[in-house]
Order: sequence, then C-alpha cells, then structure tokens
Amino acid sequence: MKAAIVDSFERVPRYGDIDAPVPQAGEVLVSTQAAALSQLVRAQASGKHYSAGKTLPLVPGADGVGRLQDGQRVYFAFPRAPIGAMAEQVAVKANQCVALPDDIDDVTAAAMANPGMSSWAALEARAHFQRGEAVLVNGAAGTSGRLAIQVARHLGASRIVATARKPETEAELRTLGATDFVCLDQPQEALTAAFREQIRLGVDVVLDYLWGPPAAAIIDANAGHGSGEAARRVRFVNIGSMAGAALPINAGILRSSGLELSGSGLGSVSNEGLVQIVGKLLRAAGPAGFRIDATPVPLAEVERAWNSPSADRIVFTR
Repeated sequence: MKAAIVDSFERVPRYGDIDAPVPQAGEVLVSTQAAALSQLVRAQASGKHYSAGKTLPLVPGADGVGRLQDGQRVYFAFPRAPIGAMAEQVAVKANQCVALPDDIDDVTAAAMANPGMSSWAALEARAHFQRGEAVLVNGAAGTSGRLAIQVARHLGASRIVATARKPETEAELRTLGATDFVCLDQPQEALTAAFREQIRLGVDVVLDYLWGPPAAAIIDANAGHGSGEAARRVRFVNIGSMAGAALPINAGILRSSGLELSGSGLGSVSNEGLVQIVGKLLRAAGPAGFRIDATPVPLAEVERAWNSPSADRIVFTR
C-alpha cells in the first residue's frame, strides 16, 4: 500500500510502498481518507517527541479520518506502530475509533481533532472546568489557541483572556470569543503586571501553549504575600512549550498562592479518553460553529508539503 514513510529522523517522509497492517485481536482495519500534519506529528516523525517510535522505517500520523470495512465513517487515533495515519490503511483498537457526525467533512474533522482536543481535554479531564469559570489562553494566535477560545466559549466560560505576541491579532481573537487580550510583546516586568491585573479580575484556569518566559510571567503574577486569607485557585495546565521547554519556579509562589500546576497530553489522559473527547468536540463542531483553516494536500505530495510555510492546517488526503 502507499504511505508516507520515515526512513531517517533527519529527513522528511517520502511517498512510497509499505506492507499493509493485519488487524490483531481487538483491532479494526480503517481505510484512511484524511490525516492532519500537526506539531505533534512533525515532532514524532523527527524522533523529538517523548512518544516517538525509535524503530525505522515508520509511517507518521497520530490520528485521522477513515472508513471501517462496513463503510462507517470514523475518527481514529493511535494506530498500531509502525503504521501511522498517513497510510492507505491502519490497524486501530476498536475503542480508539468514534463515529463522525454527518455535518462535518473529512478534512475539517481531521484538521480540528488534535488541536481542539488539546484544550477540551485540558479543561475537562485535567482542570475539571465548571461552566461560568474564567479561562486564560496563553498562546491564542496559533491553530490550537484559536480553537481553545472557541471550546472555552462553547463550554460556558464567563471570561476568556487571550494572549498573543502580535497586537494586531486582538480583533480576530475577540471575534472567536475572547473578552480580554494581553500582548506578550512587552518587557517581562510589564507583562507580569498585566497578568497580575487579569488574575485580580478573575482567572480560574490557564491553558498554556507556550511555557518559557510568558508562562513564567503568569506564574510570577500569582505570587502572594501571606495576607491571611486563602487565594483564589488558579489551575494552570501546560499543553505546549513553543516558547521554551524549561523555566525556574520560585517555590514561594506555590506556597503563597492558589496556583496549581499540571499538564495535559499523551500519558496524562488515557488514549481511549482522548478519543472520546475528540468525539465530543466533533459532534459539537457544527452546532457551535467551530472554525479552522485547513488545506487538503494529496498524500503523494507529502515530501513537498511537509515543511511548506502554510498558515492553514495541512491535511493529507488519498
């Protein structure tokens, strides 16, 4: 069968032939129709993500949209290695597939699943978000951050603070549902003060796609002074590290505030749980009017498109 094939972690995948998988007990065979190129998939294909396979050759792709042998259209995730979603057929555990609603097409579903799941899982499974709480999306200008605003709005956030480096993104982020905006392009001391004001106004959950200096400013903004009253809980959930993988944390901030640190990703929520969350996301997408910019590209063009500078989410199709 045809697939995108990784022969070396130093090169982009090539289009070629590989043996089709044979389903094992508890698995189903899915004919792939669409698979998105996400930051996760790029990192896995380069061997840099903690979940990346180490045996080559392999086929990249963490999830996708396809059809079962009875014709049912499904979203699937975590196909059995080494054959990932960017292949004509994949073997997947039956409990890691969910039926797709008719009001969402293959390309949109594939594009939306991973970035939309990142915020929905963080809110529901990790932060235990409650309707009416306030959410701060740190790194809202990217695909995942834009969907995070829409997901938080759909789940009933009372206030949504969006952050981005470029001030000109504010207007568009507000159209997606953001009620407040913090520009990240300012000195660290001023940025910390801006976040301190947002926390004063009320923030219950932080969805952090950046880590690094922007996250440090949020954490520092929570510092208390032992006033004698318990501080408001702020559940900080890290999802990505686009601004840096490490930062120092003053232990006194954790002792003097209501700050609670956690993360959301592969391993913090079960694979089956993540698939069920994507099912909720895709069923809500049509009625809620979730928006994502996606560009379909034939899988045969994977080598050309892999590192193309596209602002849209690239989705490989058969």
